[in-house]
Amino acid sequence: MKSLKFALAPLALALSLPGTAMAHDTQPAIAASSTLLSVSADGKSTRVPDLAVFSAGVVSEGRTASEALAANAAAMNRVLASLKKAGIADKDVQTSNISLNPVYGQPVVGPNGQVTQEPRIVGYQANNTVTVRSRDIKGFGKVLDALVASGANQISGPSFQMSNPSAATDEARVAAMKNARARADLYARAAGLRVVRIVSISEGGGYSPPMPVMYGAKMAMADAAPTPISAGEVEAAVNVSVQFELAP
Repeated sequence: MKSLKFALAPLALALSLPGTAMAHDTQPAIAASSTLLSVSADGKSTRVPDLAVFSAGVVSEGRTASEALAANAAAMNRVLASLKKAGIADKDVQTSNISLNPVYGQPVVGPNGQVTQEPRIVGYQANNTVTVRSRDIKGFGKVLDALVASGANQISGPSFQMSNPSAATDEARVAAMKNARARADLYARAAGLRVVRIVSISEGGGYSPPMPVMYGAKMAMADAAPTPISAGEVEAAVNVSVQFELAP
């Protein structure tokens, strides 16, 4: 038994060492007379969006699966042609969904309220949807109207975005760090201390495009006014967690 005990002791010591080293790594090294302050701060930057992302599609029905698919393909080709005519580049149009599903009729119910015949397939429904990036915000309403006029009966969106959010995100980072430093200075003065240095910085958040909103499309009249669009502003937001060393 003693020999087994001595054999296991070095192994237990070896296994405990990585955990001990990890515990030391998570604790920042500061002077014994210093205080570690952790603050979290946000930074934001806004831009007028230059990109509208939305989905458009066609739902078609037929007595057979092939009828539904054929009708859907013909309508979808008209929709794609209208996008091209509106100036949408091929690279900005991507198929996002194709589906074919049976359509069931109502069950047959007897005089006693019992179902005498289960629902049967009475037709098929085909759906084809594309995701579109429109780079002309001012003309976006006309694009929607052209889509509906060409046969699109499903539209979702738009999600207004920045095509290149890097500059706005960097501005948000700078603002977040300024806010973090100002908060650290405030705590230091209140405690009768001063900020010596930044010990660590970690970032969270960033630019996140809004999700599109689903809605159905209605056929537009030829003499109807263009669909009004208000792009507003989009925001890049960054959160930073900063550790400061405070000293007398």
